[in-house]
Amino acid sequence: MIKYLAQNEWDIGDPIQGIGPYGSGGDDSPSRFSRAITTIIGILTLVAGIYFIFLLISGGIEWMSSGGDKGKLASARSRMFSGVIGLAIVVAALFLTEILGDLIGLPSILDPADAIIHLMP
Repeated sequence: MIKYLAQNEWDIGDPIQGIGPYGSGGDDSPSRFSRAITTIIGILTLVAGIYFIFLLISGGIEWMSSGGDKGKLASARSRMFSGVIGLAIVVAALFLTEILGDLIGLPSILDPADAIIHLMP
């Protein structure tokens, strides 16, 4: 008799762990949530930085290749200025969020796990 691959039992390891009815419970849920939010904020900040560098380099290349054309020069200057303003807004948003958290009584507003633990009864 031929035994096919689908007829064999395979050990797939430990069961899936996570948050919810089949998970390990909610004891470490705030820290998992905090890690997710922190990761998202970090990735978005990194993307903003990379986009800033792209705008700065492409604006510089456009500036050098403008050849004295005032329209191209204005476009390059506008692109570089937009990149600087965008990066300043991203950095200012992080600082303003921290200041706002201090004002409303959540000194670690960018650490949601700490805020959730302090809100729990």
